Amino acid sequence: MDDVKQKEHLKAYGVTYWSLQKGQKVKWLLNYEGGSFLLEYHAATEKECQIRGVTYEIISDTKAVEILEFISSPSQNMESVLLEKAPKIAVYSPKGKQPWDDAVTMVLKYAEIPFDLIYDEEVLADKLLLYEWLHLHHEDFTGQYGKFYASYRTFPWYINAKKDAEALATKLGYDKVSQEKLAVVKKIREYVIGGGFMFAMCSATDSFDIALAAEGVDICETMFDGDPSEANYQDKLDFSKSFAFKDFKLERNPMVYEFSSIDMTRKRKIKRTSDYFSLMNYSAKWDPIPTMLCQNHTMLVKGFMGQTTSFDAKVLKDNVLVMGENKTNGEARYIHGIKGKGMWTYYGGHDPEDYSHRVGDPKTELELHPTSPGYRLILNNVLFPAAKKKKLKT
Repeated sequence: MDDVKQKEHLKAYGVTYWSLQKGQKVKWLLNYEGGSFLLEYHAATEKECQIRGVTYEIISDTKAVEILEFISSPSQNMESVLLEKAPKIAVYSPKGKQPWDDAVTMVLKYAEIPFDLIYDEEVLADKLLLYEWLHLHHEDFTGQYGKFYASYRTFPWYINAKKDAEALATKLGYDKVSQEKLAVVKKIREYVIGGGFMFAMCSATDSFDIALAAEGVDICETMFDGDPSEANYQDKLDFSKSFAFKDFKLERNPMVYEFSSIDMTRKRKIKRTSDYFSLMNYSAKWDPIPTMLCQNHTMLVKGFMGQTTSFDAKVLKDNVLVMGENKTNGEARYIHGIKGKGMWTYYGGHDPEDYSHRVGDPKTELELHPTSPGYRLILNNVLFPAAKKKKLKT
């Protein structure tokens, strides 16, 4: 899985997932040639690699033992982690989602990793208990419809999405969309605390935390929920309830396409040609979890924009692990944390291979980016729940 031999990094994760589905054991060789996978040999597995265009090498049992002994050496920052079971995956997304794409959905389809689409009804009916891994689509959990009001309030897709959200909230017994979304957020929080793994990108990250911190406080203006926001709502936020962020300031102007001071999109001063972030280098033997989540064939990843591009380092809670950052710009791009028995990861930006994706732009064709380092980070999170838990330290 290095940058020379492997020609289909993304589909390699799919073959690994497929092997786990077949009941085979897989070893994830952390930091060995870019984070390689050691699969059991079966003719069907070899054929699957050939069909999907994944580069592979057949080795003898003796060679496999040599590699594992090399990895186990105290002098090597490497580790072998056993993957036991293909995690069941859910993608939280509206059934009739908007015409622009979601990076996680795209890469799961490209890698041929199966997933179920779920939304508010399933979450509130406790269907999350069926899944080991949950991705949050680019949702606005605050009830402000993505803060798209200024630019898109007259567009049919915006009008229809607002009507649909209001109808769903009413159907589920809530007076406002913000109240219904809060109920969803609290269910997802319970899922994580109970041992689930949650992954979120772009606006699903900060809007999730904002909704938690604003529980019981009306932060929505009239155009969003039919009545004015609550007086002095900034002072009523409870940051102890959020996962990752503290002391952030909400954007009060409904005409501004921004939720809060968490996001760096408007504050960052960096040219596209120099927009990169660095992955952290962890001890594979002592810190296998962040090491797994950072497996890649490069430690320098191209930056990319989104409604929530990156996170201001000044508002991160002390217990948040920054796994990818642009330190010069004071921004975190890829962060991780523990909540109860579960874990979460936030990844800033919309699409790792589309620098400034806009509403209505065509989707990214991953056939043109089969070795994308930015997309590999997503797939690291997908496979992570398959790891043998006794091997992991938290």
